[in-house]
Amino acid sequence: MNCVAFIGLGNMGAGMAARQGLAGRRVKAFDLSSAAMERAKLAGLETCESAGAAVSGADVVVTMLPAGPHVRRVYEEHVLPHASPSALLVDCSTIDVDTARAVAGMASEAGFRFADAPVSGGTAAAEAGTLAFMVGCSEEAFPDVEAALSPMARVVIRAGEHGAGQAAKICNNMLLGVSMIGVCEAFALAERLGLAPDRFFEIASKSSGQCWSLTAYAPWPGVGPQTPADRNYEGGFASAMMLKDLKLAQEAAARSGAATPLAGQAAAIYALFDRLGYGGRDFSAILQLLRGDLDGLQS
Repeated sequence: MNCVAFIGLGNMGAGMAARQGLAGRRVKAFDLSSAAMERAKLAGLETCESAGAAVSGADVVVTMLPAGPHVRRVYEEHVLPHASPSALLVDCSTIDVDTARAVAGMASEAGFRFADAPVSGGTAAAEAGTLAFMVGCSEEAFPDVEAALSPMARVVIRAGEHGAGQAAKICNNMLLGVSMIGVCEAFALAERLGLAPDRFFEIASKSSGQCWSLTAYAPWPGVGPQTPADRNYEGGFASAMMLKDLKLAQEAAARSGAATPLAGQAAAIYALFDRLGYGGRDFSAILQLLRGDLDGLQS
């Protein structure tokens, strides 16, 4: 796995591709954004004039793209026609399960090994190489997938066959989106009741309300470990991306007949936040909407 093609150098992909380079692998990178390509050059990566050129000759092809239609098009037009027959194909985008399975079917029909491997951890983990990968692939292919992802990973878990990685990611982020709103509501109520936010954090983080959204990603500035809340909610995981993932969960729930009423309400709240113009802020900034204090986000 000496040569890795990396297609998609956005907020997550840039850090992930850089970790492959730091592991001593040759990285052939491509993105439609010229700014992203310039950042890749500064990180010591080899930039290519097209996705097809990046893929050609690579041992591993990693894609990190915005949505299902992008993934399907890139695989149809660039990856499958240009990849070496022995290349391992890994899509780390967060997309719908049906598209992941469709792309896996196209790859398998063309003779390639394929895995859907969406990630959890955000931009900081991407830059640090501590992402969690949820993988959908054959049992036989998993050791090679794990090795391919290891420079970017804290943990790599096989969720099941093709599509299972996306299913795990959708369910995980649905839980995250709902729990963050619950934590934000609790902080907002504590404030109205005269309870200091640091006192509430200390109590809740050691009580039955403890959860990742509270103790690892506290939405109140100056409380707990450093989070995007301490940077006026810049960076981190954009609210618009959380909305995208919640919509994927709602679509999957509708197709499967699952009941997800809290996720539906969470999606509606994030949709409102996005319409108000705050989709680029970290998803924990929903606290300020619930507090009725959006003025600080406008600076």
